[in-house]
Amino acid sequence: MLMCLDVGNTQVHGGIFKDDELLFQFRKNTAYGLSSDELGIFLRGVLRENKVEAKNIEVVSVCSVVPHMDYSLKSAIRRYFTDKMIFVQPGVRSGLRIKYSNPAEVGSDRIVTALAAKQLYPGKELLVVDFGTASTVDAISKEGDYLGGAIFSGPKLMGEALETKTAKLPSVEIIRPHSVCGQSTVESIQSGLYWSTVGAVKELTLRFTSEVFHGDTPVVVATGGLGKVFSEAKIFDYYHPDLALVGLHAIYVKNKDTLYSSNIEATL
Repeated sequence: MLMCLDVGNTQVHGGIFKDDELLFQFRKNTAYGLSSDELGIFLRGVLRENKVEAKNIEVVSVCSVVPHMDYSLKSAIRRYFTDKMIFVQPGVRSGLRIKYSNPAEVGSDRIVTALAAKQLYPGKELLVVDFGTASTVDAISKEGDYLGGAIFSGPKLMGEALETKTAKLPSVEIIRPHSVCGQSTVESIQSGLYWSTVGAVKELTLRFTSEVFHGDTPVVVATGGLGKVFSEAKIFDYYHPDLALVGLHAIYVKNKDTLYSSNIEATL
């Protein structure tokens, strides 16, 4: 079995694959200072509740944008599961041609979601929108080139900025508001967060279509925990909450012949 872990700034999103089938998924809030034992015990507990034995995990495939968790996570995987792991870093075989000026700067999460979208929609011009702490829009050509993208504050991050940098504005739930014209402070903040995100994605999609794809309409694929909140806004064609896990599985398939009994930290 393969364990896939997408370590983000807000959550750790994990999944267990048996061959090519995703058996189940799980999430845990990302917390600073977690020890390897705390991580290992949590992951073992998830497996136990889903009737999977830890010894059945043969390989772990990880992408992480939270460097302070990497050491504890590697130690937890070695101690509680296996020495065979792929940490996605610059150099790993992905099947994508990275057109960034410095390919090492591209976040591993952006690469795995781009790879998954390419596999799901082959031969298509693609935009991948990830509604995360930092939201991203990434462009993939129909030839399989990762062309680059755009990064902007996710709605939760914008909400946290309003809460922490103002004296009176409260924390709010990110939802689609009943009206653009809020009738309370909470509703007004929700309107601003929701519709500013919708507007950003719409504008970026138009500009990518014109400037990058030269007028060819791309398939817009969304992912991220908040993606479902924006489904009614019709700003993307498909929503895949497990896109990163699919990409991590694909990374494993492309690199499994290089795995051996000790640890491997593959690169992008």
